[in-house]
Amino acid sequence: MLFKQQAWLRQKLLVLGSLAVGSLLYLVARVGSLDRLQPLCPIEGRFGARGQAEFPLRALQFKRGLLHEFRKGNASKEHVRLHDLVQQLPKAIIIGVRKGGTRALLEMLNLHPAVVKASQEIHFFDNDENYAKGMEWYRKKMPFSYPQQITIEKSPAYFITEEVPERIYKMNSSIKLLIIVREPTTRAISDYTQVLEGKERKNKTYYKFEKLAIDPNTCEVNTKYKAVRTSIYTKHLERWLKYFPIEQFHIVDGDRLIAEPLPELQLVEKFLNLPPRISQYNLYFNATRGFYCLRFNIIFNKCLAGSKGRTHPEVDPSVVTKLRKFFHPFNQKFYQITGRTLNWP
Repeated sequence: MLFKQQAWLRQKLLVLGSLAVGSLLYLVARVGSLDRLQPLCPIEGRFGARGQAEFPLRALQFKRGLLHEFRKGNASKEHVRLHDLVQQLPKAIIIGVRKGGTRALLEMLNLHPAVVKASQEIHFFDNDENYAKGMEWYRKKMPFSYPQQITIEKSPAYFITEEVPERIYKMNSSIKLLIIVREPTTRAISDYTQVLEGKERKNKTYYKFEKLAIDPNTCEVNTKYKAVRTSIYTKHLERWLKYFPIEQFHIVDGDRLIAEPLPELQLVEKFLNLPPRISQYNLYFNATRGFYCLRFNIIFNKCLAGSKGRTHPEVDPSVVTKLRKFFHPFNQKFYQITGRTLNWP
């Protein structure tokens, strides 16, 4: 009899202990979710004066869940309407460059409660077929957001496509444009690596980087090779400056964003006239992946896809030297135009 009572008592204690742990975990999750749910978030500058463009961050957090349900078909359009959510054209665009860190920049900016990102590359302005569908088609590709928020999309091909500057200018001549760049030779090799991986996945052979980057007839840098051409940043930027003043561009150091992301993100917040909200808490180094991951709150973390941070193939040092010497005068002009000097060899 005593043994049965003891067993019954142990079972009761286990149940009570489970309830206590569950309650504690619930409270921890609530505290974590409140980390980003401050009462008000003022949006300053050209997106609204202080006190006139405020919205509850708790509602923004709820919005993320609502939109997830909406995309799955579990929330009605009426629910979205009741919460004043709209699809609006972007107020800022990450226009490039390819393999410069555009995805990392977009995901990191999404840490800010006043920023809403388009999940996929839209390729509206660089694709004639998409562009012919019109601005309303483009707007419908944007995520739902509050009117006071900034919608941002990224399509790296925009930077190098000739028709894009004029097309974006016709949409919004005062839009803010973000360009994220890496050391040109490193970026070209990264570009090559991504293409190489795609070829290998399809069991196709591909030339070595050295054979593509160097013209075999002249032994000089092959400017017809797209990976090289894309890294001549100043040539592409000059085309954009025919439509937009340099003040509407912000240059992000992609190499620094990988190694030390917070200072770069703070510069972007300032450029977009956003109140500072991204902190070191939101960024943590993942030793296994070898780069920084994102922390939205205590229960929601996110790392970039496994395709990021590919290992580059070894490249002949003499080819690397030749490429860096080739890019050097273009880099100097890029520094001069943008007013930002980067530590490139």
